[in-house]
Amino acid sequence: MVVHPSHVPYHVSQQCRVFNCGDLNMAISSKGNVAVVRSYVAGATSLSERTSAMANISAFQALGFILGPGEVGVTFKAIDLQVNMYTAPSLMGALLGVVNIVLIFVIFREHRVDDHGRHLASINYDSEGMALTNDNEEPVDQIAVVSSNFLFFIILFIFAIFETISTPLTMDMYAWSRTQAVFYNGIILASIGVESIIVFIAVKIISKKTGERILLLGGLATIWVGFFILLPWGNRYPSIQWRDIQNTTNHNSTFLVSSLSTSGNQTVEPTGCPATQSWCFYTPIVHLAQYITSDILIGLGYPVCSVMCYTLYSKIIGPKPQGVYMGWITAAGSAARTLGPVFVSEIYTHLGPRWTFGMICGIVASSILHLLVVYKRLIAFSVRYGKIQQ
Repeated sequence: MVVHPSHVPYHVSQQCRVFNCGDLNMAISSKGNVAVVRSYVAGATSLSERTSAMANISAFQALGFILGPGEVGVTFKAIDLQVNMYTAPSLMGALLGVVNIVLIFVIFREHRVDDHGRHLASINYDSEGMALTNDNEEPVDQIAVVSSNFLFFIILFIFAIFETISTPLTMDMYAWSRTQAVFYNGIILASIGVESIIVFIAVKIISKKTGERILLLGGLATIWVGFFILLPWGNRYPSIQWRDIQNTTNHNSTFLVSSLSTSGNQTVEPTGCPATQSWCFYTPIVHLAQYITSDILIGLGYPVCSVMCYTLYSKIIGPKPQGVYMGWITAAGSAARTLGPVFVSEIYTHLGPRWTFGMICGIVASSILHLLVVYKRLIAFSVRYGKIQQ
């Protein structure tokens, strides 16, 4: 049996506005693959190829924001299977997993190159059979490694908040139903996916002229502007969602009164900013133009930051095997995506968008300051030790 969102009990639906429990298992299982793939790409590309290769990987990841069925979907009665927006991600993930397994055995052939692009017979010897002992003895700049992990955590943390907050924010600000919020935000995320692909293609060209660090700085600045625009202003307030309150006619008429009503067996879903959130009474709405503009800017800044951070990280580590290091940065990203929804549920629900977006602006500003402090250390391993001129 498939339960429509409007028939879900209120206390459960409020939690589901913030958390998507089905995504958690998929995220956990996919992150291990991401670390391995990026580790391999780092070892199979030269420094000049690295940014382009990382951008290509990220572009294909962005396709996940674009593809997806509608809420009703299609039902296969013979096997009692319904494919819709709730079941399709798991089914598609399983199908693509099988396809990847076949491709690995049939097509994939592993190879490794050094930072100059010279082929290596193994991770320990170059093409002429000379041991790479010198590179392995020279230490990786651990401050740059930790800084990269910190920056990547912040980038994923704020994007996780952006993803998670879209549904409750639009339901509260614009009195959208759950179905409307999922539908409209789905369109917005799909558009951001298209934007991201364009950005990934663009950074492959721009990075050759500017370098990764300046693009990372510009991406963080763009994200900061995007969240700053989301700060509420003006004198228009959200419609209030009243529940189980019968005598509301004497309340301030500037608020839209929404009450739970029934017609036969049909339940009308209440809309508006819940009265249980005290900030709804005194916080101005985030105008739709603000929201759309912010989406565009964050959709521009996030892909730049993501691919530049991964690229810089792989270059900082250098010719050493990067599996463990990539595991660290992937773990940092997973922790960020775990804490993001918690941040939304606690800060947004209790304090509202003004505090939420104000704190995010502070977090992004601190990451920009941190980047400026360690800016000169975020250089490639081969450049640091004079093997390649930058």
